[in-house]
Amino acid sequence: MTNDEHTLLNHYNITNLYPTTWPSEKDESDASGDEKPTITTAELAHQRSKSRYSALARSTSDRRSLVPGTERTGDGIENLVQKDEPDPLGGPDSVVRILRHRGLPVEEDQRLRNRFLLSSTTFSPTLYLSQVHSNASTQSLLQGLEFLSKSIDQKSASLKVLVESNFERFVRAKTTIDNVYAEMRNQGAEAPPTPQPRTHSRITSKGSAHFRKSSAQGGLSPRGFDKPLPSDKKKHALSKESEYGVQGIKAPLVEVAVKAEEIWGPALGGREREEALRSAMTCVEKSSDIIQVDGAIARCIKNKDYDGLIEEFRKAKRFTEAVAGAAKAHAASNNRGSLTDSQMYQIVITGRMWSGVQVQMDDFKRDVWRRLSSVEDPPLSSETSGADESMTLIKVLLELGVDDNPIWVWLLNTYEYLRNKITASFERSRVEVEILRRRLANAEPPSSTSIRHHLKGPGDSAPHGASQQLDTSPIIELWELVHSSISHLLSPSSGLVGEVLEFWEKAQSFIDGTAQKLLPIGIDGQSQKYHRLSTDGVRILQKGVVELVENLRESVFAFFADPPIDDVSMLYSPLPPTTPNTPKSAAFAPWAHQDSRFRLDANNPPPPSHKRDEAWEAFAFWPPYANALSGIHYLEKLLTLVGAGATELAGLRPVASSSTTQESLKVLVGGTRERCINALLAAWTRDVGLFKSVEVWDRPNDRTDLTKMPMYFLAFESAVLSGLQKLAYIPNVASKGISAIVITAPSSAMLKPVRRAFERSLYILLSEMVKMAMEKESAMEDLSSLHSAPFGLTSKQGLTGKGQVENRPIRLLLTMSNIKFFQAELVPQLITTFETNFSTRLTDESKTIKDVLIQIDEKLFGTYTKNIAEHLSSIIQTGITSPTWVPTTDRPTELRPYIYEALLVLVAIHTEILTTAPSLLHPIISDLFEQMLQAFLSGFRTRTDRYSLAALMQATLDVEFVASILSQYTSPKASELQTQVYQELDQRTDNSARTKLQNELPEMRAILKRLREGTRGEFACFKKQRTKA
Repeated sequence: MTNDEHTLLNHYNITNLYPTTWPSEKDESDASGDEKPTITTAELAHQRSKSRYSALARSTSDRRSLVPGTERTGDGIENLVQKDEPDPLGGPDSVVRILRHRGLPVEEDQRLRNRFLLSSTTFSPTLYLSQVHSNASTQSLLQGLEFLSKSIDQKSASLKVLVESNFERFVRAKTTIDNVYAEMRNQGAEAPPTPQPRTHSRITSKGSAHFRKSSAQGGLSPRGFDKPLPSDKKKHALSKESEYGVQGIKAPLVEVAVKAEEIWGPALGGREREEALRSAMTCVEKSSDIIQVDGAIARCIKNKDYDGLIEEFRKAKRFTEAVAGAAKAHAASNNRGSLTDSQMYQIVITGRMWSGVQVQMDDFKRDVWRRLSSVEDPPLSSETSGADESMTLIKVLLELGVDDNPIWVWLLNTYEYLRNKITASFERSRVEVEILRRRLANAEPPSSTSIRHHLKGPGDSAPHGASQQLDTSPIIELWELVHSSISHLLSPSSGLVGEVLEFWEKAQSFIDGTAQKLLPIGIDGQSQKYHRLSTDGVRILQKGVVELVENLRESVFAFFADPPIDDVSMLYSPLPPTTPNTPKSAAFAPWAHQDSRFRLDANNPPPPSHKRDEAWEAFAFWPPYANALSGIHYLEKLLTLVGAGATELAGLRPVASSSTTQESLKVLVGGTRERCINALLAAWTRDVGLFKSVEVWDRPNDRTDLTKMPMYFLAFESAVLSGLQKLAYIPNVASKGISAIVITAPSSAMLKPVRRAFERSLYILLSEMVKMAMEKESAMEDLSSLHSAPFGLTSKQGLTGKGQVENRPIRLLLTMSNIKFFQAELVPQLITTFETNFSTRLTDESKTIKDVLIQIDEKLFGTYTKNIAEHLSSIIQTGITSPTWVPTTDRPTELRPYIYEALLVLVAIHTEILTTAPSLLHPIISDLFEQMLQAFLSGFRTRTDRYSLAALMQATLDVEFVASILSQYTSPKASELQTQVYQELDQRTDNSARTKLQNELPEMRAILKRLREGTRGEFACFKKQRTKA
């Protein structure tokens, strides 16, 4: 830019040498008096001849700045700061141009520009050098300093010459101004005496600060000039008090105007008013459509008729644009005539209509924005969802025209609403669960009858699985609350997961542009710019969805992984009734203000959380005293919700693209599953310990050798194993393809506790069975009466019922029979079930369990036979060592009484076993037979004398008779013991007795046959039963 161009821009105060429009600041200057009004030649001549002071007629406000390029501030006051300046350091370009190239907004920001201009009082040398001469070298700066010094010297010299050459003119002009002012002020007053001439000198002039001030103090006025004037002259003086000479005629003129209006006003204005009214009525009739628009819009807003509202608003806008277009056309036609009355009325009516419409539409938009920003759950009776209503509001706003994007506002508010709802719902649910959990923990535990009833549930013939059959009512109540809480969070159809999925579905439709196809573009396409979301907006939405998923995951994981909470203060600060300022969380838990269980009651506060060292105290979601069956039923539902929710969330596009979030969802499912399994294993162990209450020694009709307890236990264990399999694999969700991302097969480490719990459950039950079987009766056994009724058995009645609970031998027999059933059927079946459900082998565990069963069976067997064997041994040994045992005759033909006594004891035992546990008859009688033979051997060894032929024959008759009666219970050991008895007898006699005994054998066989025939009825029970063909 050349210096001439720069001078022209500063002189005319413009930024472009070829402007296309008139600068707005020039209009402001006109309003301030920069332009003179048009004056004719005659008026100009009249003004010139009027007074020699006419040059001073222009007021001081009309003076123009003598400095080119100056600008005016916002209040109309000019200053000496120019819009642009040449570089003070002698640069080739102007300051503003350099700053504009550097990207600084100096043209828009006046304060910033003044800091770079040397003529401004806010000039900053540091800022100037850092921006304008940021790349200048030291040499160029020194040259600029020399140029600046020369410029200052030149300007200082010019100012000195100007002041010295024009000083006298300044003084004369000041004197003239003061005289004219005094003449104007004292117009109509007596002429003052001529003032004394006053000399002026340069020294006094320089010492004068303000000439008007000096004259006002009497420097140019005679003494006494300021005395009050007479009233008749003073009111014509050109002073402020007399309104500059108008005060005298002002009052008469006002009175004349009032009188004229009173007399001629009605006569002259009647016809005009009639014409005006007629014209107004005609215009109103023609503009009835315009007038009705305002009311129609109000009705549409009241009735929520959004389609009608948009149509009426378009109509109002068309009316307004038509009137505005007609007015512009009239102004553009250069028609100097004014508008007609009809046109004026049309403009006024349309303007009033449009003003009312704008007020209503502004209120309506504010209400719509409020409703769109305050996202809430739709009422249960509503047929439309909240998203559908929001889309309707978005369409209305886009149709009417807005300054902000309603789509983006709704998406952000929905995200914020969901985030707050997740937190509030989780916290409230956790407190409610803890309140019920504490009340249940401080209540009485379930009775043994209730425990027995529920543990027998899987084995009952009645259909099981119904929640009311699984546990007590308070426990089921807490389980239902836990299930509803998790369902409220994770249900894809009715929970927060479903809302997150719906939110992302809407957001995705806006991102893809499919939802915008049904949205209006507004009047003249004003809203079309809001149809497309920005890249940053899409990124924010994706990040927000991932954050919502993380919030849900953390809440659910904390619910299952954290121990029970200690702080339940939320119960003591319930949310207030809904008001305009109520937080959105007030509607997050619909049961929060309706369920009386969670209302604040000062008389019944939640009990404290006491520690009882119970396993369920570590799990916030497990009801106290709940059994494993109810746990399986509800934990399966809970894990299904967790798995389904995690699977649905993992399928979201932002989550699918985030490996971290997918991994966290996998941890959620795995951690929740592990916590549920651990809680169930603890309850399983506890239930097995209580399973002894199921044993009431009642026997089924089809298996009288067993009690019902093993079958109940088999059904219970099978139900637990089946439930554990469902918890470990979550089959209801694992069938979906995407579930493999978050639901993995249980690891071997996770199944180890299950294996140990299974094995421990068998050991616990077997231990309890042994304890119950070996428990002492209230009355001691009377072994001396065993030969008549050894265990109080008089008939089979009562053996299939509950009448023999106090009979220890019966309990031992039934327990041994149950153990045999465990060995043969129950344990193998359970092991097979476990291996099938969990796809693993229990080789070591199976061997260990079998060994334990064998040990228990041997222990019970020995316990049962010990007392009987001792009693039999006592009878036999007492009989053999009796002095009367040796026969008095040379050839004995009868048995000794102790033989009958011992065999009658066996008969009683045989009857007891046969009516209680027939499968145990052969092994027990065989063992007792062996014990009897051992007693024979011990008795014969006890005698010190040698056996004569009679004694030898008596011993042979006794032993052979017992052996023949119990022949079907003979075992290899019994045969060996019998041989030892004969050897002992043979060693205690001489050769002659042996020889004679051989001769007596045929006779002895006849005696034995006769004895067996004689006791056939007494000992028929030992005879082998013939099988039916």
